[in-house]
Amino acid sequence: MPLKLMYITNDPSVAKIAESAGVDRIFVDMEYIGKSDRQGGMNTVQNHHTIDDIKRVRRVLTTAELLVRVNPIHEAGEQYCSSKEEIDATIEAGADIVMLPFFKTVEEVQLFLSYIDGRAKTMLLLETPGAVEVVDNILALDGIDFIHIGLNDLSLGYGKKFMFQLLADGTVESLCRRIGKKGIAYGFGGIAALGGGAIPAEMVIREHYRLGSDSAILSRSFCDTNRITDLKEIGTIFFQGISAIREYEAECEMHRNFFEENRRNLVRAVEEVIG
Repeated sequence: MPLKLMYITNDPSVAKIAESAGVDRIFVDMEYIGKSDRQGGMNTVQNHHTIDDIKRVRRVLTTAELLVRVNPIHEAGEQYCSSKEEIDATIEAGADIVMLPFFKTVEEVQLFLSYIDGRAKTMLLLETPGAVEVVDNILALDGIDFIHIGLNDLSLGYGKKFMFQLLADGTVESLCRRIGKKGIAYGFGGIAALGGGAIPAEMVIREHYRLGSDSAILSRSFCDTNRITDLKEIGTIFFQGISAIREYEAECEMHRNFFEENRRNLVRAVEEVIG
């Protein structure tokens, strides 16, 4: 099955273009609590989308699912409401899938699942060493629909120089195998347009197929709408880029026996980047 491709945007016009081009999940990103502290100074995307953004994007979507990343589990503060209130508002605004980021304990996941209470699909963003340590206990919980392995923060947590080291050293593979045994759909990381990326997108896509991944986020470099603002140009990038990825995936389906060689090549490519 082709990967479910996800793209982060709060712009309804861009969301509609992405959906029309074949993006499966439009990703509204409300996470901001604690994010600048742990990713400060890094070249990472730090969005601060809102409930109003969810409503605006919801109105234009007809086929793509609406995925919303909320904040990590938290109590109410001077600047924000509690997790339960945020999740209630997110579901009321039209989220199909709600994503919990940066959890470290089983108890946080239990709270999240209880707050969702079957009203939307659930996705866990597995991105802390603490969560990895208790992942088997987390996987024993009922109500988890999807798990995405977040390479940015997880690599930071392990003190890595480069996020794809986790793909080269077997960390991602081990997690995928454990999640897969529970019958939960999983994905990891992001992918650039074909021909792009510090590690070639083609190589990363082959790893998705080798590991049985279900989904991937289209990275900022796939279409950086902070830099490219013309909707016609954005449309061209999406339609050509998604079409190229789907054609490449069809080749992957036919050549699965080459994946182990690709894994060795990826390990060497990661070593070259960090070296």
